[in-house]
Amino acid sequence: MLIFADQSTDWQNLLPLTFTKPIAQLRVGILTIAEKWQKYLQVPDNEMFYLTEIYLQKKYQAPEKDTHSKQAANYTYINGCVCPNQLLVQTIKQMPNDTLLVYKQEVIALKTNDLIKNSSSFFGILQEPKNYNLQIFDSPITFIQYTYEIFRENRNQIIADFALLTAGRESQIIEDIHTKVYGIENIFIEQGATIKAAILNAEEAPIYIGKNTKIHEGAIIKGAFALCEGAEVNMGAKIKGDTTVGIFSKVGGEISNSVIMGYSNKGHDGFLGNSVIGEWCNLGADTNTSNLKNTYNNVSIWNFGQQKMLDTGLQFCGTIMGDHAKCSINTMLNTGTVVGTGANLFGAGFPPKFVPAFAWGGSEGIEKFRFDKFCELAQRVMQRRNLEFTEIDKEILEKVYRQW
Repeated sequence: MLIFADQSTDWQNLLPLTFTKPIAQLRVGILTIAEKWQKYLQVPDNEMFYLTEIYLQKKYQAPEKDTHSKQAANYTYINGCVCPNQLLVQTIKQMPNDTLLVYKQEVIALKTNDLIKNSSSFFGILQEPKNYNLQIFDSPITFIQYTYEIFRENRNQIIADFALLTAGRESQIIEDIHTKVYGIENIFIEQGATIKAAILNAEEAPIYIGKNTKIHEGAIIKGAFALCEGAEVNMGAKIKGDTTVGIFSKVGGEISNSVIMGYSNKGHDGFLGNSVIGEWCNLGADTNTSNLKNTYNNVSIWNFGQQKMLDTGLQFCGTIMGDHAKCSINTMLNTGTVVGTGANLFGAGFPPKFVPAFAWGGSEGIEKFRFDKFCELAQRVMQRRNLEFTEIDKEILEKVYRQW
């Protein structure tokens, strides 16, 4: 069994993106962190579990002890923040049972027959190793512990995921004679994808076009770029690279170094840069994000875990938007804006740089969105993609709602 564990401080630092999911469900590169490990370790869906916040466990289940099997269960626990690489995966595969892998005082992985019931017990093992053998990993590891690290690491993760997904496979052929391609050896196209009169430049970094995707006429795309299953790039879009468009999302306008998690729309003109957009979000026509301060100083953003603004150490940082957030046409989002889960922004001027979850309004004032009205909207939005807004989804979002 493969079990992803969330350290509480990391989970809080990744809010609002993690209000509705464990850390390993975040997408960075082409795949989510969980999908990366699943692919490397070849684990079936029914053997993947999570140790995360209690209110998320009904949807993302923790493992249970198998009382019917005569053989001891083999558990591999992974720090949900850690992105795998070949050396790390090989090290974990070769570890003896009851071995704890550590990198610079960070717990990375544990192989054992012991069932660990919560994440605090997993991360507390380093203080009380008990009967586990300690193994040190001293090569570089990519952690996703803050929201802005998702877009910062996205280029490298696209490159790594591209190699993982395409090894030993052949790309579909681009049949459209009006599509111009540079660096075709760095482009991989899955079955069902359609491309019409576009420009694809993969000379510097790869371009991955997922299953049943569409790239419409006049789109200009520069690698590194990932278009995940069922997603679309609209006519005339300009994708400047280091960008991921998550599953069943639609994008247009100008995008640079951003990650859209999935099921979200930025379908119109407007600039999105150095940003992370959650699931089920919608950016109205001509929505623009600022990603650079006039002073060229580092950008600070709101941190939920520490309840204050923190310096990202980055000169470029746009918007972090939680799941189910929306904004109307001509919305202007200032440098380093954080938009909470379920927020609905509209009106003239810049909204606050920190918008609480389920906020309703903008620069002229914010009220709290009625939860029943929010649920009606979420249900309609998800039905359009033939997905159900379940009672468990509602319970999770209501838990978030009651925090403000």
